[in-house]
Amino acid sequence: MGAGQGRVEQGAVTRPIVVRPEAGEELVEAHQWYEEQRPGLGDEMVACVEAALQAAARNPGVFQKVHGPVRRVLVRRFPYGVFFFETDSTVVVLAISHAHRTPDYWERRLRDE
Repeated sequence: MGAGQGRVEQGAVTRPIVVRPEAGEELVEAHQWYEEQRPGLGDEMVACVEAALQAAARNPGVFQKVHGPVRRVLVRRFPYGVFFFETDSTVVVLAISHAHRTPDYWERRLRDE
């Protein structure tokens, strides 16, 4: 399959996911925190985030717009939201944010685009 075509999953085209470095760091920190609470819990949290990312990649338009082009998908079982926007060929993840964090801290990342 050529670049930009995405992957086919159960009949749907899945766009490639680009995770900004800051969002990746947030996921690593959350994983570490949950692992300290109970071994294996961090891995469960990451699996739930990955499921949310795949849902966003399969059908990004179904998720709530929260700021301009930015949408949010909620993570099951854990109090996190994944903030992303679409380009013509990808889904770009700006933040993986705890629900109790100041909600607009990631907006500056949108200006960096």
